[in-house]
Formats: sequence, C-alpha cells, structure tokens
Amino acid sequence: MARTFKRSRQSLPISDLNVTNLIDVAFTLLIIFMIATPLIQQEQTIPVNLPVESKSQQAKPDPDAKFETITIKADGTCMLGGRNVPLPRLRSVLATYAAEPKPPIFRIRMDAKATAQQFITVMDALKQNNLSKVTFDTQTGP
Repeated sequence: MARTFKRSRQSLPISDLNVTNLIDVAFTLLIIFMIATPLIQQEQTIPVNLPVESKSQQAKPDPDAKFETITIKADGTCMLGGRNVPLPRLRSVLATYAAEPKPPIFRIRMDAKATAQQFITVMDALKQNNLSKVTFDTQTGP
C-alpha cells in the first residue's frame, strides 16, 4: 500500500503589515528636509541690525513669488543672496535677474547704521534694471 505523507496546506491570510517601503519614504523625506533647511535659513545668518518699525498688519505674499535678498551691512558691503557683490558691480549683476521672464521680488535687509547713500545706490541699480518689486525687512518695535 502506498501512503502519501503530504500534509494539506491551509491558506491563511498574512496578518503582518509590510512597512519597509513606508520607512524608506520617511528616511528619504528626512534627508531632503535636513539638506533643505540650512539653505532656507542661510540669509538669516548674515548679522544685520535691522531698522525698527511699529507693529502693523502685513499683507500675505504670493505663494508663487520667488524672492532674492540684498543685504546692506553697516560697513558698506553688499550681499546678493549669500555672496558679496561690490556696490559698483551690483547693477550688472542685477541685469541677469531683469532678463528673466518673471523676475524675483527683492528683499532689502539694511543695517540701521548703513548710510543713505548705500541704500540709494542699491535702489538706483534696481531701478535702472526695471526691477520694481521690492520689500524691506525690519524689526517690529514696541
């Protein structure tokens, strides 16, 4: 007599949740945020004593708008984004932004001890390149 020693296999549903893909996505997002966060905060690291203004209601910026920062320090040096740009050369550097189809909005961060002439030089360079969308960063006072 021939006997079969096979057991009948039961089909049971798998009750474990496979989270490997979820962990991969979470780590990828974590790495992206770790790289992007210092780049966002870079302009805030330039030490500038901003002028003081009284508190007022501020308009919300357009979420699609692109911003570029011009920083005027107390010693007269000018920074566009994070790089030093001499004031006499600022006009030619801004010409590349003027050539873009949708130029950015320029945020001017000026030290309270910077001279009016440095401010006028920056504004003149913006005006000569037809870059008229400008905002000013200030501190709120009491």
